Amino acid sequence: MSLHADALASLEAWAAPDRAQEALRARYAAHLRDHPDGLDRGCRPDHLTASTLVLDHDRSHVLLTLHAKARRWFQLGGHCEPGDETLAGAALREAVEESGLTGLDLDGVPLALDEHEVPFCGPGPDAEPDGLLVHHLDVRYVAVAPPGATHAVSEESLDLRWWPVDALPASAGELAPVVRRAVARAAAGAGAGAAPGQSTWSDGGGSTRDAADQPSR
Repeated sequence: MSLHADALASLEAWAAPDRAQEALRARYAAHLRDHPDGLDRGCRPDHLTASTLVLDHDRSHVLLTLHAKARRWFQLGGHCEPGDETLAGAALREAVEESGLTGLDLDGVPLALDEHEVPFCGPGPDAEPDGLLVHHLDVRYVAVAPPGATHAVSEESLDLRWWPVDALPASAGELAPVVRRAVARAAAGAGAGAAPGQSTWSDGGGSTRDAADQPSR
């Protein structure tokens, strides 16, 4: 299965938690159906990206990066790359690259969707600027770090820091609802009785359309 096919199947199977998320789910899926290159940076002005809310082992802190271009705190994530086989795999790769963490336990079911403007997203290092205002159609996942995990700041970031889940930096205030959702899902997975060394998400993690009621249209 190609990355494009995996992403479309994942979005079609995902049970959105509310009307707003369902609208984004439908938009993302339509975008992929209309654009075979819909996950590529070169698909402009819109393309899918993948990111991860990384929680510490006791789910009391979230790892955020101070983005070098935006000068704001964000979750870890970015563009898909040619070697990515799944959208969840792209999210995990970005989290590892930007944090230096190993042993991240990622839930393969999307956590949330977020569309946002990215004025500094160019068409690529070898392409001429096109003046388009790009929208990232971001698919967010959640992962839990192992006990005692040590992170490292990458060259894409000005800083990387664990923040209390109930005391995010001012520039990341809009992340508060999705952070709460990430904590709740991780807590539910842990509550299912995962044994030491076993994935938190052994029961399948978040909801899919086969496992949850459809949201109201």
